[in-house]
Amino acid sequence: MSSFDLIIFGGLGDLSRRKLLPALYSGFVTKRVNSDSKIYLTSRSEVDQPVLEWLTGVFEVTPPACGIDTDMLAAFADMIEVVQISLSDEGEGWEALKEQLTDTARPLVHFLAIPPAFFTSTCALLGNYGLNGDNACVVLEKPLGHNRETAAEINNDVAQYFSEEQTFRIDHYLGKEAVQNLLALRFSNLLFEQLWNNQTIDHIQITIAEDLGVEGRGGFYEGTGALKDMVQNHLLQLLCFIAMEPPARLDAQGIREEKLKVLKSLRPLEGMEIDQNVVRGQYKAGAMAGSAVKSYLDDLGLDKSETDSFVAIKAHIENWRWAGVPFYLRTGKRLPERFAEIVIQFKDVPHASDPRWHTNMQPNRFIIRLQPEDHLAMRMMIKDDKEDRAALREVELNLDVTGADDGTRLGPYLRLMLDAARGDQSLFVHRDEVDLAWQWIDRITKHWKANPGSIKTYQSGTWGPYEAHDLMKRDQRDWYHDAKDV
Repeated sequence: MSSFDLIIFGGLGDLSRRKLLPALYSGFVTKRVNSDSKIYLTSRSEVDQPVLEWLTGVFEVTPPACGIDTDMLAAFADMIEVVQISLSDEGEGWEALKEQLTDTARPLVHFLAIPPAFFTSTCALLGNYGLNGDNACVVLEKPLGHNRETAAEINNDVAQYFSEEQTFRIDHYLGKEAVQNLLALRFSNLLFEQLWNNQTIDHIQITIAEDLGVEGRGGFYEGTGALKDMVQNHLLQLLCFIAMEPPARLDAQGIREEKLKVLKSLRPLEGMEIDQNVVRGQYKAGAMAGSAVKSYLDDLGLDKSETDSFVAIKAHIENWRWAGVPFYLRTGKRLPERFAEIVIQFKDVPHASDPRWHTNMQPNRFIIRLQPEDHLAMRMMIKDDKEDRAALREVELNLDVTGADDGTRLGPYLRLMLDAARGDQSLFVHRDEVDLAWQWIDRITKHWKANPGSIKTYQSGTWGPYEAHDLMKRDQRDWYHDAKDV
């Protein structure tokens, strides 16, 4: 990896401290980030302590995956400089920053770890100071707007200063190792690709579950909700990677073209279809890990709210490969545990040759676990060797390359930051994808706004409203993760 300059706008903020800096340190320790690279952290106010001291405190709260070595930490701190600038106005800080970024041969990455309200002004200032040259790119964190119109406004504003080739819209789920393995398994193995269609697959589930509530995010979350916060980007992007056709080349253009085809084939939900195929919920008071927790309304100090903290959707992709295969999407807060998982469930065998197999027969499943750890496995049936009779039991065929992450593998944020420095957009989101995703989501939100009162409640520590279970039950199916825990 060549050296680069990285500016993290909002460099002292939550995302930088919890995700970006620990990832960069792991990259430095494993020699994926060169020691002569420079990292600039922008701040509105002056920092009154040395970088090493501040960084030590950050890593005490969020330790890097590779562990901490005192000498390495000191060397990493030498790469970092805190820059005091305004994201709205020109000033001496901008002049000082420009003077240090004179090597136009080095990649220059602007990571906007700031609220979208500052995207336009920050990009304008980067343009005013000439920091948007051919060697520069800008990384945009979600949320990108709150509907199709506002997303288009942001994209249009950014496009005044950075071309589409310079604009990297990040979705860290796409940088996870399991997603990379999914592409490799699908497109380098004839076995999987032959089975990847409506002839053999019964349905697909995508779940992103969170055990926390809205603590610390209430100001952002109220009025946004799970549909806009999670489905519009993370879940729809994962759906695209699952459903896309094999690209001619596994590069940014090839992947982008196939993802756009999926979004264009996503059946629009209208009117009564939304009521039948979308469940939204809001958590009530309950118990998590043996401790009482408040309701959504109590967490935010509200008397009433229509904001969804849980969404479940039954979706369809209308093309030859996926016709008739439902995609069940689910995300929520205050669920029993935190995980992200894709379940590809294959159809039942057409005939059980031994009647005694009916007792334990389960369909084959391909499990893709994205968090809290990466994991890929096939669930298959074999004879139960503990039984004298012809009984079956389910076993897991582990497809993981390595065991527990020891810090040598690229985490999602490190992978994506290095890709941005290389100019590789394969795992980033094109503006056309953002537009099509919001177009699909906006139909649902407009229907909710026109028909208030459809939000359901669920007790904290449960798997969401019972209507979400009915969404599956009426199709004679179950949410995989719930069923296996019963």
